[in-house]
Amino acid sequence: MVRFVAVIISCIFLIIYYVPKMSYYARHPEKYDECTCYRMAQTIIEHVRRRGRITTVASGMEKLPEEGGYIMYANHQGKYDALGVIANHEKPLTFVMDAKRSKLFIVDQLCNLMRAQRLNKEDIHQQIQVINDVATEIQAGRRYLVFPEGGYDDNCNTLGGFSAGSFKIAKKAKCPIVPVVLYDSFKPFGENSLKKVITQLAFLEPIPYERIEKLKTTEIRDMVVNMIETKLNTMKSMNDW
Repeated sequence: MVRFVAVIISCIFLIIYYVPKMSYYARHPEKYDECTCYRMAQTIIEHVRRRGRITTVASGMEKLPEEGGYIMYANHQGKYDALGVIANHEKPLTFVMDAKRSKLFIVDQLCNLMRAQRLNKEDIHQQIQVINDVATEIQAGRRYLVFPEGGYDDNCNTLGGFSAGSFKIAKKAKCPIVPVVLYDSFKPFGENSLKKVITQLAFLEPIPYERIEKLKTTEIRDMVVNMIETKLNTMKSMNDW
């Protein structure tokens, strides 16, 4: 939390500059395409990383599908998670976020800028609509980041329960799945420290739709969880030395 407050204070003039700019870009998609908006988001995140003394060591970018839309499922650790992925994913992506948390200042503007989907966890009909909308957008070529665990309190470098329902998107979109592993991603904004911090991010081997076509969502979930957990354990072992 100390780092989060320090970043906000040190970025106050950037916030004054970028918040209205993000809102303006979001209101005029006819003038500013997704790539332009994404580059702005990456620029803002880079300011946050520099002022927060945060470094992310990323791997597996060469594994990402070169064409078409896909969905990334990642473990959830904290407020920095999505920022770390966006900073290291070259092509534009967007995300699904809890509707309540998405209304926070700056987060709200970033969601609008990146045309993210907001999920109301208390409205089942809205959730179904989000699944349908996200699937349609992926079929049209967009890339989505989803955190199936939902919350991230006390997750640290362990996995919580993954919602099988979130994998309905991949089934409906008939798209590849890219498992994403985050390690130490809880540290930037979850520890009371201003020391330099290094997080790790790994894009794993994509799962083609043909492999999940006949599987139930629970089976797809278990496959993705197993891949993420295996890589997470490897990261733990390497960092224990």
